[in-house]
Amino acid sequence: MIDPFQFSSLPEILFGEGVRNELPAAAMKRGKRVLLFTGSSSVHNSGHGEEIISGLKAANLLLDHEIIAHEPSPTLIDRIVDQYRGSGVDVVVAVGGGSVMDAGKAVSAMIPVEGSIRDYLEGVGEKKHPGDKIPFIAMPTTSGTGSEMTKNAVISEVGEQGFKKSLRHDNFIPELAIIDPEMMLSCPADLTAAAGMDAFTQLLESYVSVEANPMTDALALQGLKQIKKYLLRAYLEGDQNIEARSGMALAAMFSGITLSHAGLGLVHGFASPLGGFYHIPHGVACGSLMAPVFARTIDNLQDRPDHPAIQKLLIVSKVFADFKYKKDLEYLKAFKEKLIHITKLLEVPLLSAYGLNEEGIQKVVERTSHKCHPVKLTQEQMVDALRNRI
Repeated sequence: MIDPFQFSSLPEILFGEGVRNELPAAAMKRGKRVLLFTGSSSVHNSGHGEEIISGLKAANLLLDHEIIAHEPSPTLIDRIVDQYRGSGVDVVVAVGGGSVMDAGKAVSAMIPVEGSIRDYLEGVGEKKHPGDKIPFIAMPTTSGTGSEMTKNAVISEVGEQGFKKSLRHDNFIPELAIIDPEMMLSCPADLTAAAGMDAFTQLLESYVSVEANPMTDALALQGLKQIKKYLLRAYLEGDQNIEARSGMALAAMFSGITLSHAGLGLVHGFASPLGGFYHIPHGVACGSLMAPVFARTIDNLQDRPDHPAIQKLLIVSKVFADFKYKKDLEYLKAFKEKLIHITKLLEVPLLSAYGLNEEGIQKVVERTSHKCHPVKLTQEQMVDALRNRI
């Protein structure tokens, strides 16, 4: 018996080496004036930034350019929107990592409406966004967030009352996603690791989510196979291994689709308050907590062999296993050890490196949601998972 499920639209997707060259023509189809978002350094250090800018100018497009140096805040989005609202922007293009795409997505959504983005953020504001936006094109330069596939933009405010919340509407899915693995060859190793662990987390959490469906299961499992094959190769050989970059780009794309339709779990539940209280990069938060959270999740489920999530975790454990023909508990134990091993190999920082300490743990736990996680961890287990990474 297959339970009823719903699957929404996706962007038009251009995937493959060299497809970045299609950007000027794609922008021209949508208007004359382009608002371009890029990151602060990586895309420009690679030479692709100048290539993209010169290509847009050669197509006689009017170009405005904003650089996003960190995860977008309400203040940053409001400033950019105030600057360009009423200026005749026809299309917004974001070329960069998740923060750049979130910023571009948010600005494209806020230019047509009045007020601050705070008014429309989930759990912060009280207004419902009508879904109007400027056409938006996303071109990722990292393999992580999957934002090129999603209908939400994540906005952060860091501090004592900080938060990490989404601006969300079905219409915010990009019109076009241009995914060129060559854009990712210059991505630094530490960012490759953090982004890759974000994609890994998104795939695994959506696969075992209580909201999973046959479509998300198929994509998530295929994405996890790409992670198994290519994550470490992209980290170790990322400047030259286009096959690994392609595999990780596909995994990240699948993770964006599956998280949008199946939801996420406790690792992302932790990442939200952690990103609000501390300047912890999202991928680092996810990568740091993946092993301790899923170790405790498996512990809570392994005596329930008929639970759908433990059956799926067993499938994933066998995908990542380095052996065959063992008992189920051996596969699950090996997967817990594999997550620890990957975290160490990728040199994912401890959360204490960003200021989390014993005193901050309880505050984070109190603000953490299990979201669509398949089983509840006790408060003691949640505290222990965080303590494991300080």
